[in-house]
Amino acid sequence: MKRPLLKLLALASGLLLAVSAHAEVKVAVIDLKKVFDGYYRTKQADTQLKERAADFDKARSGLIEDYKKANADFTKLIESANDQAVSADERDKRKKEVEKKQSELKEQEDSIRKFDANSRQSLGEQQLRMRDSVLKDIRGAIEEKCKASGFQLVVDTAATSVNQTPVVIYTSLLGSENDISDAVLKSLNASAPPEGAKADDKKEPKK
Repeated sequence: MKRPLLKLLALASGLLLAVSAHAEVKVAVIDLKKVFDGYYRTKQADTQLKERAADFDKARSGLIEDYKKANADFTKLIESANDQAVSADERDKRKKEVEKKQSELKEQEDSIRKFDANSRQSLGEQQLRMRDSVLKDIRGAIEEKCKASGFQLVVDTAATSVNQTPVVIYTSLLGSENDISDAVLKSLNASAPPEGAKADDKKEPKK
C-alpha cells in the first residue's frame, strides 16, 4: 500500500512544481463522477446490463427448475429401489437406475456452476467494455472543451487515493469558469435521444 501512495504523492508534487514553474498554465477542474453518472450513455449502459442480468436470471431459473424435478425423481427412485415388495433382481435393477440418475444430477449441478461463472464473467466483460466506451466519450468532450477554452491541465476533484481519501483536498475553482463539469456534461448530453426512447445504435449484442 505504501509504494502506490508514494508514487501518487510524487506525481502530485511534480504536478505542483510544474504549475508553479509555469504560472501561465490554465487549470480546469471537473467532477468526473458527476459527469460519468449524468451522461445519458452511462444510464443506457446500466439499463442494458440490468436487462442482460435479468436474461441470465431467467435462464438460471429454468436450470434450477429442471434440477429440482430431477432431484424429486431421484428421491422416488431411491424409495423404489428399497421396496421390499419386489424381487431382489428388480431392486438391483432399480439401484442401477438410481446410480445413473445420481450421475445425471451431478452433471446438472456442474452445469449450473459453470453457467453462474460464465454469466458473471460475461456481465463483467460487458460492463468493462461499456465503461471504457463511456470514458472515451467523456475524454473527447473534455479535450474539446479545453482546446476551446485554452486549458492546459484538468484536475478531477472526485478522484480518490489508494486510501480512499480525496486527492484534491481544496480548490477555489469549483463553481467558477474553470469548473468545466456542467459544460462537458451539457455537451455530452446534447445528442441524447428523447426521454423514454430505447438506444439501439450502440447496444451490446447478446452472446
